[in-house]
Amino acid sequence: MIKSSKPSPVPYATTLHVRDTCLCFHAQKAARVLARIFDEAMRPYGLTNGQFSLMMSLNRPEPAAMGAIAQFLAMDRTTLTAALKPLERRGFVEIAQDPQDRRSRLLKLTRRGLETLAAAVPVWEKKHTEVEKLLGAITPDDLRQGLRALS
Repeated sequence: MIKSSKPSPVPYATTLHVRDTCLCFHAQKAARVLARIFDEAMRPYGLTNGQFSLMMSLNRPEPAAMGAIAQFLAMDRTTLTAALKPLERRGFVEIAQDPQDRRSRLLKLTRRGLETLAAAVPVWEKKHTEVEKLLGAITPDDLRQGLRALS
């Protein structure tokens, strides 16, 4: 049995208060639950929810600069580079040198990436509708607005 040698300088009531009110804690917890839900939905396409979001961010008429995508996804470039590697290996994403700036990289979905994304979108739409229904009295638009205000 572990015995406490002295009382904590932080009262247990404070722990309960933080547990019940901390926006960061609740956002992280909700993010983990949502990640599991969408990971499961994307599994048949060989994607995680993060890979789906990354590929969706690349679904644009022109190749995107790595810096712009990193900023859009609130990631640093090193994390983005690591996230791109498995998608590039699987032939979903092409990374090319920017002809205007040799230090910069441009990102583009390949035909295979676009086909995979197109197949996954209807499943995302269905799952997203199911998740929105779990919000009860909170409107999805109000939640999105609040989250955008924080980000």
